[in-house]
Amino acid sequence: MDQENKRTCLYDRHVALGALISPFGGFDMPIQYLGIVPEHLAVRQHVGVFDVSHMGEVSVKGPQAEKYVQHIFTNDVKDAPVGKIYYGMMCYEDGGTVDDLLVYKMGENDFFLVINASNIDKDWEWMKKNAEGFDIELKNQSDEYGQIALQGPEAEAAMENILNLPSAELTFYTTKTIGDIIVSRTGYTGEDGFEIYASHDAIRSFWDKLIEAGVQPCGLGCRDTLRFEVGLPLYGDELSENISPVMAGLSMFVKFDKTEFIGREALLKQKTEGVERKLVGIELNDKAIPRHGYTVLKDGEPVGEVTTGYHTISTDKSVCMALVDTQYAKLGTELQVQIRKKVFPGVVVKKRFYDKHYKK
Repeated sequence: MDQENKRTCLYDRHVALGALISPFGGFDMPIQYLGIVPEHLAVRQHVGVFDVSHMGEVSVKGPQAEKYVQHIFTNDVKDAPVGKIYYGMMCYEDGGTVDDLLVYKMGENDFFLVINASNIDKDWEWMKKNAEGFDIELKNQSDEYGQIALQGPEAEAAMENILNLPSAELTFYTTKTIGDIIVSRTGYTGEDGFEIYASHDAIRSFWDKLIEAGVQPCGLGCRDTLRFEVGLPLYGDELSENISPVMAGLSMFVKFDKTEFIGREALLKQKTEGVERKLVGIELNDKAIPRHGYTVLKDGEPVGEVTTGYHTISTDKSVCMALVDTQYAKLGTELQVQIRKKVFPGVVVKKRFYDKHYKK
């Protein structure tokens, strides 16, 4: 194992539980414990706990904190109520995606940004560069926080009864602070779920209580199968410096009525004039599994490539998300996917392969 990779505050727990460890986003992370299928089903049917301490956290405070967030973020946080969370993107001037992230409104002139592990260093440099001229204090707190995510229909009960963290009154995409602990209700699985940000010692304590109470520990393997089934993007697959939010079908998180944010002009041009490629769902009428990077064909000619593909655990279908030439992006369009040396027919379907069960 590569010693260059970082380790989260729960690394020793994962090893003790016999987890399969693999590099992800610069960290040695648990991929699975029991196996991807039982962990996936635990989240869909009961509750599972994920170590997501590898995620990055950046604090933005000061008189111009809101103005700065508005400048770098595609969604609109103007006059946001304290406790509200927003999903959106940071984009380059050409519309390509720096990262997708969550923005927490912690207080007046106080925002908490949650970014992807693999992008922490890049995002931090980009945020600092674009902070010039703003009266703010920018702080990279990624090493200070541990984070766990409780996901599944029994997540609220686990929060209340096992961890004694009052959270039932939190609505979807809201946050509150309990002492030094930040609790939120967002999720990345399509199920009800909570995130807990706290010191490394506190996170270890919460983790131990959950495991002792019988909550299933879950690895990044089923985190990917869960998010994929409900059509949620992963940076590096469905979003990248070459894949804009418009191409990825995420324009609802780009608020063009904001007069200014980085990338606005390029994204507005894409929105009004159209893009060359779009992200679609494809369902195969076969058990073969389309993987990232596999070629999508139309009548034998390459027209795109797979971004993520699986044989879904919840619906028992071979499906993928793929970036294809826009003329072939309409629902019902017949396409093919090349899987190794064979070509399998498929049809364009909605990117959400399984219905979400959030508590609104």
